[in-house]
Amino acid sequence: MAEERIVYNSGVLKIEGLLNKLPGDKGAIVTHPHPLYGGDMYNNVVGAVCRAYWERGYSSLRFNFRGVGASEGQFDNGKGEREDLKAAIDYFYTQDKKEIDLIGYSFGSWVNALGLDRLNKVKEIIMISPPVEMIDFSFLKYDPRIKLVITGEGDDIGKPDAIKKLMPIWNPEAELKIIKGADHFYLGKTDEIRKLLDEFLKS
Repeated sequence: MAEERIVYNSGVLKIEGLLNKLPGDKGAIVTHPHPLYGGDMYNNVVGAVCRAYWERGYSSLRFNFRGVGASEGQFDNGKGEREDLKAAIDYFYTQDKKEIDLIGYSFGSWVNALGLDRLNKVKEIIMISPPVEMIDFSFLKYDPRIKLVITGEGDDIGKPDAIKKLMPIWNPEAELKIIKGADHFYLGKTDEIRKLLDEFLKS
């Protein structure tokens, strides 16, 4: 599947992304892990998520938050990154993608959660290793669009037990899937993520 490099505007900043445009109105936007720890849109988990959605006929858009790669600006501790996400969704809409899944990995899941009340164009939300041990998620209340949370059995940043306690608040009907033998980085385990997403999309 061929991705095309695109640039869109987030306020006065130019943000770079990778777009794979397939037929139909279904699309997935995938956000990357923490920029200050090397996170970008080329991350292994982000790539695996995109491939899982392509296999189900979804278009995809992944992008570098401000200050990462060729994206202008600088790290803004979630505030500016939230604007980058909203602008990405608006851009995706111009590409006729109206049925949008929003998938965030680690820091990306936190940024997604920060802006949920403003993201009325998003249909379903998937969180991968939300970093509940590192960043405060107490602001996140019930949202029926949260459908699936994935974490690793040995994830010390998105600990399964900590996430289990939050699931009834986020959405008691959402599924929590724990990948055996995986830590926060999913080295050698991204195929497991793809399988879980394939099962989710089939259902």
